[in-house]
Amino acid sequence: MTWVGASSEPLLPAVGPPPTERSDAARNRARVLEVARGLVAAEGVAGITMDRVATESGVGKGTVFRRFGSRAGLLRALLDDTEREFQGRFLSGPPPLGPGAPPLERLVAFGRERIAVLSTQSELLRASAVPDENHYAVPARRVAALHVATLLRQAEVPGDVPVLAFELLAVLEAILTAPPGARPPIDRLADGWEQLVRSLDRPV
Repeated sequence: MTWVGASSEPLLPAVGPPPTERSDAARNRARVLEVARGLVAAEGVAGITMDRVATESGVGKGTVFRRFGSRAGLLRALLDDTEREFQGRFLSGPPPLGPGAPPLERLVAFGRERIAVLSTQSELLRASAVPDENHYAVPARRVAALHVATLLRQAEVPGDVPVLAFELLAVLEAILTAPPGARPPIDRLADGWEQLVRSLDRPV
């Protein structure tokens, strides 16, 4: 685990940096993940096979297997890469998601972006065979909880901040367990999140 900070926020445990690799290996890894991400966006997880990813990325199939171990390993790497990118944006990217905006504006932006990210991750999580209980133990989840709690404190929201942060994250993570056909459209979920966060600013 590494430690990062942004603006006046406390240091937070982060998703680890990409593995140290030779430049050609790093390029191959980035290309494979780029192709895999494109396939998920276009066709869902069903579009990913090791053969297809190798062919479309111009990397040997054996290289893909050595680097990621299995299809599930490739999907876990894709999840980690997505989390690392998202974490970088909310810790040190431009406002309102990153530092520089009022805390509740950042919290609104965090939830909107998180919903968009999680909407693509539920299928990936199931296919990558990550146990449900592990979703709460990974460093990325702890970073998110600390980040939300920090914004609540900066906004001087009253109440039990750790519990409120847990409950707010649970609202966002509900998208991971709801089948796509049983949940509202993503834009409506994002609007609902903003309404919820802005209600925190009302006098008790």
